Amino acid sequence: MRKILISLLCLTVALVASAKDYNASLFGIKSNGTTLNTTSIQKAIDFISAEGGGKLIFKVGRYLTGTIELKDNVTIELGEGAVLVGSTNPYDYYKKGDAFGLVISNEAENIAITGLGVIDGQGRELANNFLGQIAVGAIKDLFTLGRPHDRPHLLYLCKSKNVTLQGINLRNSSCWTCTTDRVENLLIDGVTLDSRAFWNNDGFDIVDCTHAVIQNCFVNATDDGICLKSHHKDVCNDDVVVRHNTITSSASGIKFGTFGVGGFRNIQILDNVVYDTFRSAITIQSVDGGFAENILVDGLKSYNTANAIYLNVGQRRGDKPSRMENITIRNLYAEIPVDKPDYGVDYEGPTLEDQPRNVLPCGIVGLEGQPIRNVTIENVEIHFPGGGDPSFAKVGTYELEKVPEMPTAYPEFSQYKELPAWGFYVRHAKGIHFHNVTLTAAEKDYRPAIVLDDVQGASFTNLKATAPKLKTKIFVARNCGDIKK
Repeated sequence: MRKILISLLCLTVALVASAKDYNASLFGIKSNGTTLNTTSIQKAIDFISAEGGGKLIFKVGRYLTGTIELKDNVTIELGEGAVLVGSTNPYDYYKKGDAFGLVISNEAENIAITGLGVIDGQGRELANNFLGQIAVGAIKDLFTLGRPHDRPHLLYLCKSKNVTLQGINLRNSSCWTCTTDRVENLLIDGVTLDSRAFWNNDGFDIVDCTHAVIQNCFVNATDDGICLKSHHKDVCNDDVVVRHNTITSSASGIKFGTFGVGGFRNIQILDNVVYDTFRSAITIQSVDGGFAENILVDGLKSYNTANAIYLNVGQRRGDKPSRMENITIRNLYAEIPVDKPDYGVDYEGPTLEDQPRNVLPCGIVGLEGQPIRNVTIENVEIHFPGGGDPSFAKVGTYELEKVPEMPTAYPEFSQYKELPAWGFYVRHAKGIHFHNVTLTAAEKDYRPAIVLDDVQGASFTNLKATAPKLKTKIFVARNCGDIKK
């Protein structure tokens, strides 16, 4: 953490010392909201970079543009009242390498977007125009689930070093909102992200980045809020801090995956709040032959979110086994509702997904022969609705072998549809430790609080599990060894 902060401080000092300010109007960039400024903005960026660096300053106005590419030593400063507006014409966007978006970078250094202004992708109109061009055959696209597959992100910053996003407002992407892919030394600070314009609008996607801090942000997204991904087998997310953020989502709040080809290492998730979120507050997945190791989740608070914790190992591709180990989740508070948490928002989560079903427990679910190892759950309080209905049940505690192994399934806490516990379901795991954990069900539930299946080496100290008229066992265990209660 100290290394990250020192590096970012040195970067900031260096940029301030060498920067020269250029008003956008000097390059003929128009603020009327109708003139397409793509060429003039790009000329300004290229010129400033060639001159050794500086700030391109946008004052009050609306600046219409297609794809622009950040270059070395250039900061875009969006003043309060300045709006960088994305074109709604699909042909005003282009790819460079893996980057496809309104604002992109590819192998750039010392770049930043700062200020109190807005980047608005007009994503709903843009996505619908993509649909129109696909319909007439002008654009070829996979077109899955009624959606264009290949759509511009709002920001896609790729293979770059010393990247800062600070204070800005990101709105209305047509796809993932802000993707940082193989970025080294990344600071995202105080950004407001409001992106519910279309399907799959993730908030921040941190892809195989090293030395990254995402802090003090507000995220309102149709898909995962802050999502760490690993798309490349020879690299991973390493030394990443996610702290003091507030998130609401029609998917998961904070998520590792789904893509996990390389892995996740040395990650700290500190003092975040998740609310009104359709899936999990925190989900950590290793399902693509990669790894998740040395991860700390501390101080997470979750309100009106369908699931608190989901850890999962899968094997969706290739023969290399996925693995997960050394996970600590502590000082977590969560309230789980009985009703759909994101009801009524734009592009809410699937209304009929796996319904009807009972409210599902938290999960720590490995694979046979690929157990999740060394997980500590400490100082955790979770309030469940309870009220499980046995008429929905697919599997009872007397037939745990019927819970399916799902190594190639898309991993979500709801993938099993029904599980025979109301608090925690733990399967294929080694070294699981609960300390000072309180689980409360508001209504009586026919299921036990905790089910253990093929768990070797587990301890439970100061565990409290309560529900009205609770007559079932707190624990049910199958094929387990060295369990200490």
